[in-house]
Amino acid sequence: MWLRTLLIAPPVLVATLWASAALWIDGPDLPILAGILSAGFTALTIGVFVWLRPLRRSLVVFSGLFLVVLAWWFAQTPENNRSWQPNVARLPSATIDGDLVTIRNIRNFDYQSETDYREKWEERSYDLSRLVGVDTFLSYWGSPWMAHTVMSWAFDDGQHLAVSIETRKEEGESYSAILGFFHQFELYYVVADERDLVGLRTNHRNEDVYLYHLAAGQDTARAVLVDYLEEINQLSETPSWYNALTHNCTTSIWDHFQNVSAGRRFDWRILANGWIDEMAYSRGFIDTSLPFSELRRRSAITAKAQAIPAGMNFSEWIRQDLPGGHDPLPR
Repeated sequence: MWLRTLLIAPPVLVATLWASAALWIDGPDLPILAGILSAGFTALTIGVFVWLRPLRRSLVVFSGLFLVVLAWWFAQTPENNRSWQPNVARLPSATIDGDLVTIRNIRNFDYQSETDYREKWEERSYDLSRLVGVDTFLSYWGSPWMAHTVMSWAFDDGQHLAVSIETRKEEGESYSAILGFFHQFELYYVVADERDLVGLRTNHRNEDVYLYHLAAGQDTARAVLVDYLEEINQLSETPSWYNALTHNCTTSIWDHFQNVSAGRRFDWRILANGWIDEMAYSRGFIDTSLPFSELRRRSAITAKAQAIPAGMNFSEWIRQDLPGGHDPLPR
């Protein structure tokens, strides 16, 4: 009896905490009512296990209560029509016609500071036949265990197309790691110029940013980009929830690569993504001609980005002396 109770208690506790938090955070807009529902679920759960016997009956009743909360939570729908912050106000979309890709609402803001900027949204075209590879940026703002990942596709005409998978925040909202586990943010793909997306982090947020060339062939880079663009178009029509565990900046990248080439082994560092460059090195996804510590040192670009001369091309400047590289297109 005691052994069975010990085995059952942890999952029941986790389920109760999650359901109570979901009712509180994602519940009615009236805080008092949300608090009553959250506290009520917790009290009801305690009552079920204290008063109902045998234990099997308690579990059946609790499971029913939990499934009701779960069904309510999954029934919540995200929206595209909210009062969005200016930097995520426009949804990107793409048209693919053979090798020609045209993308609307590419962000290319001019920043004086993180919060002081001139908005500029652009339409750009890219020739997929000139795609040479894909790079990844890791941006650290605090703990070494966590980073923000950005993908960027390189073309042999010097263009770079950067995409960051983020939360779409409303006016007055700020990101919270706790709230990110619930239905508080819609998913948003920032499609941008590297000077905007990366320069914001290096030059205005003073984050520690690293840039790595991925050892993905041109065919893989193209397939992943097309998969990204299909998701971007889907989100422009049907919004989706962001989730800090299952649908975030790194797990979503992993999903895109799995869509293109399934069978890659999952790794705990995909969740603790501050170590994902170490994982990529161990699997040969990035340059391995140098010891990892030396590769990482030479891949740091924050100081380089902050020292960029006036008028210099941002993408070209931060890639100077970067280890590795992409194979040129055959002529």
